[in-house]
Amino acid sequence: MKKTLLTIISAIFLTTALVAKHHKDKDGFVSLYNGKDLANWNTTGNWIPQKDGSLLIHPRPGEKGWQRYDAYLTSEKKYKDFILQVEYKYPKGGNSGVYFRIGDPKDPVKTGIECQILDSAGKPDDKMGHHDHGGIIRTVGATKNMSKKPGEWNKMILTCKGYHLHVNLNGEDIVDIQLDKTPVKDRPLEGYISLQDHGEPNNLHFRNIRIKEL
Repeated sequence: MKKTLLTIISAIFLTTALVAKHHKDKDGFVSLYNGKDLANWNTTGNWIPQKDGSLLIHPRPGEKGWQRYDAYLTSEKKYKDFILQVEYKYPKGGNSGVYFRIGDPKDPVKTGIECQILDSAGKPDDKMGHHDHGGIIRTVGATKNMSKKPGEWNKMILTCKGYHLHVNLNGEDIVDIQLDKTPVKDRPLEGYISLQDHGEPNNLHFRNIRIKEL
């Protein structure tokens, strides 16, 4: 009887923990960053929780370049079809990226898809390429330059459903493509989400990292 009671209590605690870990807001979104620590993420990089609830990526001295993949901030969980919201602000010349559907976290560049984060403020719309802000790397550039000035918050919304990818940046639709008709058609339809550590001297802040699975 005592053993049965302990089993029931353990099951209740486990269920409560899982519900808390994956608590949904009223709009159906789940917060991927709790504003306090890096629970539910993996990284060796220098991602520092801030008092205002944002997350700062501040590479340590000597941490240069973007090929330090284990320094990226990568979700523990895989996601398939979803709406991902993320807010961020970059310094002048800041560079990062939002990766999704990563098959292998050891090589997000070759096994995932990247939506570029870059200080492209002031660049003409017709000059925006796939390496500029909001572009899908090696695929397509943003149709409009919606970059905020350095130090101002941007809001990116990525919607993935099957092969359909839609990107909204600061209230404007900038990408609407079928992935199976692009150079990244071989990427998996399910995978990890990751934020890029591009190496020093970048100092980028992220906040309100939220996802709704479809």
